Amino acid sequence: LAGKELPSKNDGSNNSYSIRPITREEARQYPAIEYYDADIYIKEKEETEPARVLRTIFADKDDNYFLLEVSTPSFEKEDLREAVANWILFLYIVLLVTLLTVCIWVFYRSLRPLYALLNWLDSYLPGKQHGPVPNDTRIPEFRRLNEAAAQAVERSEQLFKQQKQFIGNASHELQTPLAVCNNRIEWLLDNTELTEEQMEELFKTKHTLNYIVRLNKSLLFLSRIDNGQFTDSRPVEINSIVKRLLDDYKEIFSHYKAQISLEEQGLLKITMNETLAESLISNLLKNAFIHNKEKGHVRVTIQADSLTIANTGQTVPLDSEHIFERFYQGSKKKESTGLGLAIAEAICRQYGLHISYRYQGEEHIFLLQFYLDKS
Repeated sequence: LAGKELPSKNDGSNNSYSIRPITREEARQYPAIEYYDADIYIKEKEETEPARVLRTIFADKDDNYFLLEVSTPSFEKEDLREAVANWILFLYIVLLVTLLTVCIWVFYRSLRPLYALLNWLDSYLPGKQHGPVPNDTRIPEFRRLNEAAAQAVERSEQLFKQQKQFIGNASHELQTPLAVCNNRIEWLLDNTELTEEQMEELFKTKHTLNYIVRLNKSLLFLSRIDNGQFTDSRPVEINSIVKRLLDDYKEIFSHYKAQISLEEQGLLKITMNETLAESLISNLLKNAFIHNKEKGHVRVTIQADSLTIANTGQTVPLDSEHIFERFYQGSKKKESTGLGLAIAEAICRQYGLHISYRYQGEEHIFLLQFYLDKS
């Protein structure tokens, strides 16, 4: 109409138009301008797409009527909904992660004084040199908590010192009178004329005194272990300790006529106090001999990270929940104080070792697992 050239239909924009002549009667049936949605075929894509269509009627100077339709493709509603949903989900996740990050940061930031106190308590041992309780905080509740912890530690230190003093006094005050009584009984047995009945009673008394002496030594030793008084450590070879103690107990308990087997599948070395290492192995081996049966067997297996001691004995399993408690005995033996396994368990607890019991194949089996670094 303006004398200008119409644009190309293949301009790459996916827009399209069509012009067709119509009669005057047809022109009257259409509104002057109309918008509607329709699916149009895009030749360049060879597919049908939804589009917004403009339809209008115009006439040239010769009064010829034409129908013009111009279409512009639009997004599908499903695609639009999916895009909006994806963005909402993405923004929700970003917001959630941001909130969680901020909350966690604020949480750990605010509880930093508490974690400092917990780390200090984890490293605290009674009787050891340690720094003051950390109290570098302006929060009143944490300051009160730290002050309460400092007071509790001070009381613990005082009790520890008193307990150490009691252990030393008990060791001296109890063992000396017991030794004197034992010597006097021996003097009576050697230097007086006694009837057979009197000598028998004196022997019973001597045996009871010997038991009390052993019990007193075991209790004092157990208290020293619980108080952490064995502090020096060095690399200890368990294999040599086992072989030496087996030779000793083989002679001491020769009347049992037990068969002894030792299988070394590896070299077991651990860093710990040598006295406690020997006491640990000694109590387990002694337990295997004392609670054995005549002509039974003791089987020892050494691996690079474990020690297994198995022995025959009574034909019923022991109570695995109480076997490591003080004075627990499955069968009463006169050679036993009932503290051997309790001492072994206390040593394992101090060094983070694991000791367990099971009854399998008519054997009482104690498994000692070492989790410390070997050197």
